[in-house]
Amino acid sequence: MISQKFSSLMLQEACSAAEHVALQLQRDTDSYAALGARLRSAQPANVLTVARGSSDHAANYCAYLIMARLGRIVASLPMSLVTLYKSPLQTRDALAIAISQSGQSPDVIEPIRYFREGGATTVALVNDAASPLAHSAEWSLPLHAGPELSVAATKSFITSLTAAARLVAHWQGDAEFLAQIGALPAALQLATETDWSTAIDVLAPASRIMVVGRGTSFPVALEAALKFKETSVLQAEAFSGAEIKHGPMALINEGYPLLIFATRGPTQAGLVKLAEEMRGRGARVLLAAPADVSERDLTLPLAPTPDLDPIVAIQAFYVMAANLSIARGLDPDRPRHLSKVTKTN
Repeated sequence: MISQKFSSLMLQEACSAAEHVALQLQRDTDSYAALGARLRSAQPANVLTVARGSSDHAANYCAYLIMARLGRIVASLPMSLVTLYKSPLQTRDALAIAISQSGQSPDVIEPIRYFREGGATTVALVNDAASPLAHSAEWSLPLHAGPELSVAATKSFITSLTAAARLVAHWQGDAEFLAQIGALPAALQLATETDWSTAIDVLAPASRIMVVGRGTSFPVALEAALKFKETSVLQAEAFSGAEIKHGPMALINEGYPLLIFATRGPTQAGLVKLAEEMRGRGARVLLAAPADVSERDLTLPLAPTPDLDPIVAIQAFYVMAANLSIARGLDPDRPRHLSKVTKTN
């Protein structure tokens, strides 16, 4: 697996994530602490995320952490309710969290302005600290990912996950979780050296794939499926391990590739069992799991705590995905029909 001989901007930027996470962890501590104190005091009645694309997958991870660690129900806002339908949403006592690399898309900016004007607490986790989104939110927390030149987001996604974890840790006032987040740069650096070349051998000739996760690994499955589509032109769909046995099961035939992210936690045993069952149905399974899972095909690096495992898992995936694109004769930095900043209403 290539990790130091950078064959693409995507690979270079993905492998730089550890240093950008380290930079983020050195910055804005007072702002995170103040926001955490505000949220503990305000006790928001509703929590909403506002995001698109990779940022929405990061928002999905943020939602899992908030629900699992704080017991607050979180919903993803259908932005068109604000931008197109002009629905009279009740915004007071709500928390709206927007996540964006560019901070430029109108359908992310307008809801944050709407919620702020309605009395909600609004937070932007955004890479461009001078963007309209950053100025629209009451609380703007920069990702510190630096300029991202490859169209496919990598380091900005990883820094988004880290910022989400920091937000939750400060909201909880959990010093142990904060210390574990502080150890992420070293774990990320090790993850860039993880050998997933087996996946390239399987996927270089493939035309389709299912990506599976559950719980905190499901956002990673969503992100991996998007990257397969963007950079390798693979028809990729992400499913929860709890749903694949419904309609998606009908697609499985001999040799059908599945990538399963079995990170640590209560969902792992079910995902390992699912991998065994899918092999029995003829699927070509790539089970990504920690080293203590003997059935694994790909080794997942470990974070300082299971709640952070998705962050190092996607780091290992990005290195493989960048090299897979090249193995398929494509340029991961210039996916067809796509641009770095997408603006929708």
